[in-house]
Amino acid sequence: MRYEESVCEGRNPVIEAFRSGRSVDRVFILDGCSDGPIRTIIREAKKSGAIVNYVKKERLDAMSESGRHQGVIAYVAAYNYADVQEILDAAKAKNEPPFIIILDGIEDPHNLGAIIRTANLAGAHGVIIPKHNASGLTATVAKASAGAVNYTPVAKVTNISNTIKELKDNGMWFVCADAGGELMYRLNLTGPIGLVIGNEGRGVSRLVSENCDFTASIPMNGDIDSLNASVAAGVLAYEIVRQRLGS
Repeated sequence: MRYEESVCEGRNPVIEAFRSGRSVDRVFILDGCSDGPIRTIIREAKKSGAIVNYVKKERLDAMSESGRHQGVIAYVAAYNYADVQEILDAAKAKNEPPFIIILDGIEDPHNLGAIIRTANLAGAHGVIIPKHNASGLTATVAKASAGAVNYTPVAKVTNISNTIKELKDNGMWFVCADAGGELMYRLNLTGPIGLVIGNEGRGVSRLVSENCDFTASIPMNGDIDSLNASVAAGVLAYEIVRQRLGS
């Protein structure tokens, strides 16, 4: 179900956003504020997994669009998030081995949108992103995905490494992108597979990389040493497609 991206300001609007089931990404609360409605907001945030940030009044004033934030501002996702199980169920419904793209800290919403678009066109069953230090499903992401976010489920998880471990217990293999890895053409990327793409600057984190089964590199012959994260995701995703087709 789609929701327009919105900024909720004020205690009652934020409480109602939570209770209506909307996907709240982040809540900013005035540092030191702890009255009844604020405690309710904190409790709802914990239940839903929304990130809570305590900030100074100057920060809230700068963020506010109405000037009447009452000490709390929430950012509501443009789209609802899926569960990881929904992604696995989508693969099962198509009688296909799961193909999931996992993003380890993509911060640029244009990159996230482009990767969701690629995921859809490459036949991936879903995308997984982390709750912290990464872009969420904003309106910018939706626009950059060219509508693919309507068809490709995106799940948000607390810990990427733990999610990979759980999916490996369900029979999946994982390959992460890294310039120091094995040339992608030499790897067997068929079967139930997860493709891990790292942060635009830092790449795949050490803990996430250690939980992957393979590290794949993309052949590059130019004068610079890296591709944009969304381009790298597209190249590797279509190598997986090629191998699935048996070419």
